[in-house]
Amino acid sequence: MTDGNGVDDWTEWPSREALNREGRTRARLWYSYLGRGFGMGAVLWVTFVQEHRDAAHTWVVAAVAVVGTLAFWRFLRCSREQRLMPALVWLAVVFAQALLVVMDGGEAVGILLMCAIALGSVQRLPLIVAVPAASLGTLVFLLLAPASVQSLGNAATVAGLGALGYVTRVDWEARAGTQRLLVQERAARAAEAESAALAERARIAREIHDVLAHSLSAQLVHLEAARVMLDAGADRAQLRERIVAARRMAQDGLAETRQALSALRGEFVPVAEFLKTLAEGDGATVAVEGLVRPLGAEAGVAVRRTAQEALTNVRKHAPGAPCAIRLAYLDGSVELEVRNGAGTLRRSGPDAAELTRSGSGLGLLGMRERAELLGGTLQAGPDGDGFRVLLSVPAPPGP
Repeated sequence: MTDGNGVDDWTEWPSREALNREGRTRARLWYSYLGRGFGMGAVLWVTFVQEHRDAAHTWVVAAVAVVGTLAFWRFLRCSREQRLMPALVWLAVVFAQALLVVMDGGEAVGILLMCAIALGSVQRLPLIVAVPAASLGTLVFLLLAPASVQSLGNAATVAGLGALGYVTRVDWEARAGTQRLLVQERAARAAEAESAALAERARIAREIHDVLAHSLSAQLVHLEAARVMLDAGADRAQLRERIVAARRMAQDGLAETRQALSALRGEFVPVAEFLKTLAEGDGATVAVEGLVRPLGAEAGVAVRRTAQEALTNVRKHAPGAPCAIRLAYLDGSVELEVRNGAGTLRRSGPDAAELTRSGSGLGLLGMRERAELLGGTLQAGPDGDGFRVLLSVPAPPGP
């Protein structure tokens, strides 16, 4: 059954969700059971206690009532499975039992079965079938029943139960719509939680990858320099200095990994303070412009990683070059600029070229991808005699 008032409302079956008991409160179910029990009890009282009849007629009425009840139960099963012809056949059996029992004096049982036909057909069959079937069945029943049954009161009772069937059908569909929305909402929440978990894993993996790439690249620079020096016959003290530096880089990498995880949790130190600490080890200058304010976790980590990668590239490609870092807090964004002048290679020849090529070679590409994921940009290229890296990422505006 659709939500509109078009042809589909008349031709479609009730939805399967509307026919099940999911979503019904326990109180509502008990009211339904008590109402049915009270109605059947009143009919049985009138039929077998109040109306005096002989034993033969009593057994006939009881047998017909049992057969009609079983047939109606089969109708409920077929309608739930949306099998139209079997449902109509069993409904015809119920109608025949109602007519038979009323002919034998069981007027209350016959009216009860007709009310069940009107109520159940409108609730469970396509309306284009249910309404004509219930109306025609009621008309035939009243025409063929004894004169004592042919009254406007009985007709109104059966018609009223049919109207009640339509009201409950609409109510069931509304409940089914609510259940479907709840299922969709739960599925959407589960998908959102799964997506958030995957995004978080990807973000953590990206951070760890960047930290390790930076750390291992720096270690490789020192180790490759140690190899070049060893081939050149450098003394032991110089080799030891390079190895100690590589060891220090490994320790720094572990510390940076912990810092990255802390940064993802929003537990990092301010970006400006981090850049000053970072610049001290490389002899770079730091200038902070604008009103300093807290940055989001993603923006803060992007600034940190970009600064680290840029300084690593300076050490690799222009050792000894002057380097300047500028952090600018703008309206709605933050900019990081790392600019270095021309450096002097400590070595020449193929070994120096090999040293320059050491490292992952994908640092700036990774930084550019990170910036684009945040809706920002990263520019990197020659600038006069040196090199310039400019990162711009969105950031919350200041107070």
